[in-house]
Amino acid sequence: MGVLLAAGAGTRLGMPGGLMRAADGTPWVVTTVATLRAAGCGPIGVVVGAAAPDVVALLAGEDVTVVPSPDWSDGLSQSVKAGFAWAEQTDAATALFHMVDRPEVGPAVLKRVAAAAEPGPAALARAGFNGFAGYPVVIGRDHWSGAAAAATGDRSMGPYLKRVPCPLIACDDLLA
Repeated sequence: MGVLLAAGAGTRLGMPGGLMRAADGTPWVVTTVATLRAAGCGPIGVVVGAAAPDVVALLAGEDVTVVPSPDWSDGLSQSVKAGFAWAEQTDAATALFHMVDRPEVGPAVLKRVAAAAEPGPAALARAGFNGFAGYPVVIGRDHWSGAAAAATGDRSMGPYLKRVPCPLIACDDLLA
């Protein structure tokens, strides 16, 4: 399954990432859903918060579940927690978390990270770019509650992934 984090205000970007568009006008949220699907993810949940009605409108016709993050303004942790809460309602053994503001990350990156993780509920792997940990993250059900608990404020599941530890899969060569 895929979890797309698209709830933030996008202060770095100047607008919510869920509303950003490519030069050709295609919304990043639509492109990233297609990337998740091309990598084999399904079902896909899109976590929304800032500008939620507008982001949801961009997803019209997409086969996704909209996952509200009512406390999105409290930081990235709230979006991650909303994604895990939705994932818990499925029978999926693993989830692939990805960020809407990484349109340059294509299906090949997602596939490489997924292939590097052991299969099943103990799965764990994350993409690395220039030696730094990033998204996507493949995380098995065995880790969901610990990762959600470790996410606080504007910090994602990174503290948990460092403690476990989570393998970092180099993906620099695959960036678009």
